[in-house]
Amino acid sequence: MLSIFNRNSPADEMKRAVAAFEKVLSLTSDSRDARSLRMRMGMLCRAHLDKTFIAGAEQTAAWQELASMHIGSGKPAPDAPVPSKFQKLRAGESDIYAYLPEEYVTEAFALGARYQKMELPALKAIEAMQALANQICYYDLRLEEPFQVLSFLREELAAEAASQESANDAPQNASDSDGKAIG
Repeated sequence: MLSIFNRNSPADEMKRAVAAFEKVLSLTSDSRDARSLRMRMGMLCRAHLDKTFIAGAEQTAAWQELASMHIGSGKPAPDAPVPSKFQKLRAGESDIYAYLPEEYVTEAFALGARYQKMELPALKAIEAMQALANQICYYDLRLEEPFQVLSFLREELAAEAASQESANDAPQNASDSDGKAIG
């Protein structure tokens, strides 16, 4: 049979994502299989948190622009964006849905929005998101090691710091061939 007829609807995939999350949370065993399921769910949660933070920033930027246009033309501002408990993630050749409860996505989305509005510096955003990830890892998934969120932002900060450091290490005034300062 053609695979196009076997695809589940997004609603079915979302139900499956909720069931998988709840199944992992209900695991009482510490067997190798249970730890493996927890780790896989942790990876999905990390991707979900990252995408939700980004969505908070991007949707807030779009909303701010739209609200500004509405207010400028005398219309009321549109409703602020809200997060989704589901994120569509790429897994190999297919897409899957990941689920997180509302309290987690609301917090991650709000942190992304605050970062976008420059109310929260990058380092504080990373710390707050990592605290949220730690809560999920330690208390919900019962993982021994938490996963690291916002790697892209950590790398961006590290690159900026390295660039700043190399700029500080460069000679203050360049010289011409005679040893006279230029500029």
